[in-house]
Amino acid sequence: MTEFWVSSGHHLTQRTAGGGLMVTDELILAYLARPELVPPDEACASEVALHTALLDAPRRPVEPAEIAAIADADARENWAVILAFRDRLLAARSVEAGYLSLVRGDLQGVPSLFLNQLVHLILRNALDGCDDPFVLRAAELFFRPQRVSFHEGAVLLADAEVIAAREGGAPLSPLLTMLGKEAANELDVLTAENAWTYWSRSDAFTMALNLGSDARSRAGLARVIETFVGHLLNVAVRVTPLDRLEDPDWRWFVGLDQEATRIGNALWRGDTLDAGTRERVLAVFSLTFDDPAQVLPTVGERPVYLLLAAAADRSVQLKPHNLVVGLPLAEGREAA
Repeated sequence: MTEFWVSSGHHLTQRTAGGGLMVTDELILAYLARPELVPPDEACASEVALHTALLDAPRRPVEPAEIAAIADADARENWAVILAFRDRLLAARSVEAGYLSLVRGDLQGVPSLFLNQLVHLILRNALDGCDDPFVLRAAELFFRPQRVSFHEGAVLLADAEVIAAREGGAPLSPLLTMLGKEAANELDVLTAENAWTYWSRSDAFTMALNLGSDARSRAGLARVIETFVGHLLNVAVRVTPLDRLEDPDWRWFVGLDQEATRIGNALWRGDTLDAGTRERVLAVFSLTFDDPAQVLPTVGERPVYLLLAAAADRSVQLKPHNLVVGLPLAEGREAA
């Protein structure tokens, strides 16, 4: 089996009996190693003591007074956020169950960065053994913001951080810094001919995806959606790419991002979309459930439509938790 996405932290975890991932000490230590939490040279003694104690015992309960004793206000906020996140993960039986608890509950105070990292890890588990680079590159949309460009019928999606680094508009992440500046400069569109190179650069995120005119890319994204829903919700679904949404009797839709939700709501109301808005609709899928009994009666055997769109600034930020909370399931489902 070819390795991919080492940066997900998959190697720091173990599988549960149900196929999910355990929240291990090693995983928590990886969060404690983040730059925001490693005490700088000028950190006060209380912050250094807290960090040292957690390195020795990552699950150690932390009293509010220990955080309050930290002198720097930003450091206190960072510690409060990460420890609240840690405690919610530790209360769950798996990483997957912890993610479900977060997105079904109150996300206030949970940085999107942490959610993206969880999705990265969950998909690395769910896609273990996948040998299709088109599926894996499409899966990056679930946890890496993208930038879209249009060229001669192609709708190209490229990693937003890599593009920003190429344009000099943002610093490289610690990972890309480690890989070297050239990692951000080697940007190729994924094709059948160069797909073999994905394995050696999966953690550099330097391959663009042609979502517009390459059927393998759209099919890859469909497979990722099926896998994500099946792994997290224990529901078997079939997802099919569509050229357009033409159903006069559509019952349900899920916007895979904020802009797609806005566009879908406009279509639901019967509003007419202007040309610019129509152009920003990047992909449409139909989703059907293998077992209609798992679906709300108002939907039944009818398809659920999924929309993906770019924002006005041509950014694409897929929100995978919309699938978790937005599908018309008759009852809540459980993660692995």
